[in-house]
Amino acid sequence: MLVLATSAQSDSAAVPVPADTLDWRHRHSPTKATILSAIVPGAGQIYNRKYWKAPIVWAGLGVSIYFIQENNSEYRRYKDAYIALTDNDPNTVDEFNGQFGSEQLLNVTNTYRKWRDLSYICLGAVYILNIVDASVDAHFVRFDVSPDLSLGVGPSLPVAAQGGIGLSVQLALK
Repeated sequence: MLVLATSAQSDSAAVPVPADTLDWRHRHSPTKATILSAIVPGAGQIYNRKYWKAPIVWAGLGVSIYFIQENNSEYRRYKDAYIALTDNDPNTVDEFNGQFGSEQLLNVTNTYRKWRDLSYICLGAVYILNIVDASVDAHFVRFDVSPDLSLGVGPSLPVAAQGGIGLSVQLALK
């Protein structure tokens, strides 16, 4: 694969350069980073060489999965107790031995169900943010912030040519 690079002698001349001689930033693909992150969360961050972000992604996913499991087990526990209390069968006894009323058990059951559902939403949000982060970070790989930022203040030539007074501010990134 050949990539066109501009020559230092002339701005309009393009010289073919083999792709294997280019810096990794020039070979970097935002599409590949996005796909990698979608397939394996954290892989896009590793591809972007932002190694410190991958454990954050994994921790976010792990915490979400932990809360899904915990809230689901508590939801089932209180749901079974509520069913045992309200099924009108004298042979079934709830786990709490009648310590709580059916209304209290129903409220706690609904609370754990909501928390479980929120945990699923958090899992999806972490997964999507992982993909978005990898994609955005991959687009900024070639973005160069030089320490030489200059600000130039001068007359605006198009306005001055028409006889008006004007001032333009130009920020040049080199």
